[in-house]
Amino acid sequence: MSGQNGHRGQGGRETGSKPAEGLIPKHGGYRNLKSFQVAQLVYDVTVRFCDRYVDKFSRTKDQMVQAARSGVQNIAEGSKASGTSKKTELKLTNVARASLEELRLDYEDFLRQRGLRQWKRENPRRTALINRRCATADEVAHWVKEVHEKSGLHGQNGHGGQSTGSTMSTESIKSTYSEIGANAALVLIAVACSLLDRQLASQAEAFEKEGGFTERLYQRRVQARRKR
Repeated sequence: MSGQNGHRGQGGRETGSKPAEGLIPKHGGYRNLKSFQVAQLVYDVTVRFCDRYVDKFSRTKDQMVQAARSGVQNIAEGSKASGTSKKTELKLTNVARASLEELRLDYEDFLRQRGLRQWKRENPRRTALINRRCATADEVAHWVKEVHEKSGLHGQNGHGGQSTGSTMSTESIKSTYSEIGANAALVLIAVACSLLDRQLASQAEAFEKEGGFTERLYQRRVQARRKR
């Protein structure tokens, strides 16, 4: 995983015997973070999911989209803040993690309130989606369609595969696409949360070992006095 703490792996050292890191180290490379990439995918998938399956006039739609967006934005803001405040970086990364947890509950409620099935942890479709390594919402949508067609069900909106005499109820058949879509989103959220948990642990360790901007500023002043 690239630079879990939002800046490590980017500051580096220049060729030579002395470290190149200045008072404010290089930071803000959030676009290279796997956590940011997966959170952004979750956001894109959530916008598409809500447009299709959640009442556009409901407060739930706005809450889900905003929670997904908060996950993305706070990872980025934390990365940008890391140069001068490790404490702020930790705080914002934790906000991103909390926002995705809120979004996870919204998807679980969507399934529960409609009597749809939430995939268990050992469901092979979870592993299949993770291994697919989708990079865009279109790729996730294509995977959802594949899963639906393999199920042999005729769903709503003109989508469907070949019938295999399934004993699922008519209501379950009509809900197949939304059920698969919500579970797919939950899988991606779980991946993003796992990455953020590691990122938070890495940031906490770095803060404990290296301190923050105040400590670096104090050390620089001490060094300057000694040189004089």
